[in-house]
Amino acid sequence: MRPKEVSEILNKELTSVIQGYHTPVMLWGSPGIGKSQIIFQIASNNKVNIIDIRLSQMEPSDLRGIPFKNGNLVDWSVPSLLPDSKRHGEQGILFLDEITSAPPTVSAAAYQLILDRCLGDYTVPKGWVIFAAGNRQGDRGITYSMPAPLANRFSHFELDVNLDDWVTWAYKNNIDERIIGFLRYRPEYLFEFNSKHNPTAFPSPRTWEFVHRALKKFGTDLSLFKQAASACVGKIAGVEITTFIKHISDFPNLDSIINGESVSIPEELDLQYVICAALVGRATSLKGSNHAKKAWGNILNFAKNFPRNELGVMLVLDMQRAIGEDIFTIPEFADWANTISNVMLD
Repeated sequence: MRPKEVSEILNKELTSVIQGYHTPVMLWGSPGIGKSQIIFQIASNNKVNIIDIRLSQMEPSDLRGIPFKNGNLVDWSVPSLLPDSKRHGEQGILFLDEITSAPPTVSAAAYQLILDRCLGDYTVPKGWVIFAAGNRQGDRGITYSMPAPLANRFSHFELDVNLDDWVTWAYKNNIDERIIGFLRYRPEYLFEFNSKHNPTAFPSPRTWEFVHRALKKFGTDLSLFKQAASACVGKIAGVEITTFIKHISDFPNLDSIINGESVSIPEELDLQYVICAALVGRATSLKGSNHAKKAWGNILNFAKNFPRNELGVMLVLDMQRAIGEDIFTIPEFADWANTISNVMLD
């Protein structure tokens, strides 16, 4: 499933838990594609606490608690890491990360917690959902086969990589437009993982964020940047992104486009991708300003001029995802849509 679809499902699980409709969710996917990040984003968007329990680092007693003598009986202490409505809030997310990396003795201790929402005398607060995430056995991680009794306690969703969803996330998180433009130009590099080769560095949504950080640190010295990027996404992708950035040194003036001045579009296709990414970045940064709609209109007028119509369409679609439905209120949007429809019909 696309990240956007998974986010919608998890958000609905959180908002409906009070009505008693929650089903624990298991999120599967390759390393580095954003499983944990999506769940943390759900917590942030809903302003609730999240308790991240790494079962791979625990012993059964860490989850079950330790026994203590109470007269002639033995009781169990409740681990402080488990959700408590007084300490952690009435609503939140209990996140069992790396659950497929947990030894069977630990995952067995989680059975009752996941299905019955209790462990001994402890009960998960009514407003808390249970989400879990883990890698598949073919992903070269330290994984155990999920026992059928545990698997049967979850609804299961497999997260796929989707460039459009990643681009939307990248604009919201101020990822450098040059990286966005490169991945629009070479989408096959967003995620490239071959479990048979067991690479130490490979392209993934997570490691492209690392490349963004490297560009901020070493952008003035591309020799160092190439080494840093290669250390994050592998040598081939590291060399490609460095060459790409070198090539776009003669970049057109974005302020001229924003101000509605006539700017010629370079012939190089890679430069055109970066122009699109940079303009969406500028459109996003202008949201809420007094001159946003005028600038957006000038970008839409510019989008009509691309030699390849699909690039103009990509630019406008990315703008719509970044700034929302405000784009439909701009007169230039209707002009752009009419121009594109006429070209396609011809």
